[in-house]
Amino acid sequence: MRILVAGASGYIGQRLVPALLDAGHQVICLVRDPRRPNSLRAPHPGLTVIRGDLLDPTSLDRVPADIEAAYYLVHSMSGVGGDFRAKEAACARHFIAALAGSNCRHIVYLSGIANDNELSHHLSSRVAVETILQEGPIPVTVLRAAIIIGSGSASFEIIRDLVEKLPVMITPRWLNTRCQPIAVRDVIYYLTHVLRKPAAYGQVWDIGGPDVLTYREMLLGYAHQRKLWRLIQTVPVLTPRLSAYWLYFITATSYPLARSLVDSMKNEVVVRRKGIEQVIPYRTTDYATALARALQMIQNNQVLSSWKDSVVSGHVREDYLDFLHIPSNGVCRNVHELPITRTPSETRALIYGIGGRRGWYHMDWAWSLRGSLDKLAGGVGLRRGRRNQESLRVGDALDFWRVLLTDQQKNRLALFAEMKLPGEAWLEFELVPGTDGLNLRLTTSFRPRGLAGRLYWYGILPLHHLVFRGLARYLAQGRKRSPKPIKTREQEETASRGCV
Repeated sequence: MRILVAGASGYIGQRLVPALLDAGHQVICLVRDPRRPNSLRAPHPGLTVIRGDLLDPTSLDRVPADIEAAYYLVHSMSGVGGDFRAKEAACARHFIAALAGSNCRHIVYLSGIANDNELSHHLSSRVAVETILQEGPIPVTVLRAAIIIGSGSASFEIIRDLVEKLPVMITPRWLNTRCQPIAVRDVIYYLTHVLRKPAAYGQVWDIGGPDVLTYREMLLGYAHQRKLWRLIQTVPVLTPRLSAYWLYFITATSYPLARSLVDSMKNEVVVRRKGIEQVIPYRTTDYATALARALQMIQNNQVLSSWKDSVVSGHVREDYLDFLHIPSNGVCRNVHELPITRTPSETRALIYGIGGRRGWYHMDWAWSLRGSLDKLAGGVGLRRGRRNQESLRVGDALDFWRVLLTDQQKNRLALFAEMKLPGEAWLEFELVPGTDGLNLRLTTSFRPRGLAGRLYWYGILPLHHLVFRGLARYLAQGRKRSPKPIKTREQEETASRGCV
């Protein structure tokens, strides 16, 4: 079957597409930027990636007419106000219009459980999208899920951050709200097995695991899984705004996403619209088992997708790949080049294993301070870590960087800064030919934005030099002291000018 997937580069999409391919389907992924989706880069005879923006109906002309079914996985959790709701509605309308002339006979939409009379802005927006899709000529099946538990999911990572970092929690009263979490593998199972089942046409079903828990019980369940003692006390004085800031500063989430989550947590998300079990008999995973599987995937470095790599995380700059080629004019640079005394494979392993739990090898306190300052300024901070501690993919989050290029054959790793800055910044690691072997070249580049950007660059340059010179020494030689860095004449001239 030929299937269109809108939202293929999101957390669920990157897991659904491989499952559909394994089932023998032909999959067409609709994405805004074909360079972005990491799990879709591997060549597969059944996979086609096409460019299209649901906010731009003219770009949807590329949608093939011979598709037989479609998944709609498009959500916006980081938007605020009425603007995001209008955009979500427009996307749904354009999606239906794009399929009008196709052979599509079934649409599957993953929504959120929304059974309360008064819904949060985001849950009400998802219900509005359901209505728009259902008004079209193509049969629609809506699967409404509560919190999704899996390695890399936003809900799981927030639970993990809170429990791992805080032995004692003074928490908002919404922690007493009930929900019915579901394992990510169960979501994928339902999505794949509901496809083209006539009994599912026109249905709206809630999907959840067997456990109904309060958010407090979910936190304590994680603590029990990790054998951690935790004390949680709820208080009524934390407003939604304060609750959102509490999540923002403690966890890796962005403030807009934290505010959206807090806003939605006032609603009880428990399965009420039943019936899917009669069409798809299936035993869902209990909460403890879902936690254990998620932790095991992280331990084995097998996280297939992460919410941090999705635009809805509020961290991803959609055009970051436009910065792959570092400009040559108006850019400040700091270059450190050293001969490597480690083996090339050892140096390469250190470079590609940097950040996350391992830290940055040299002056970690300075990196932590920069991350804390970034959080205070409304940035991403240093808590995002990395999806996989052993490997990197283009598009991965790496603390407050984003991976632009990873090429172990050419010995180059390029990162783009996503912290709050008065300009754009890049960090490059390269192994290049030297006089007696290979040299490590570490280059930081900064394109200042106006006077504030230049003042920022020259203000931090002394500390900047210490941090990156020490990092280069460690990567190349494993020592804190080494001979004066080797520089080419061009690099000497660049360093002396500061900005070129």
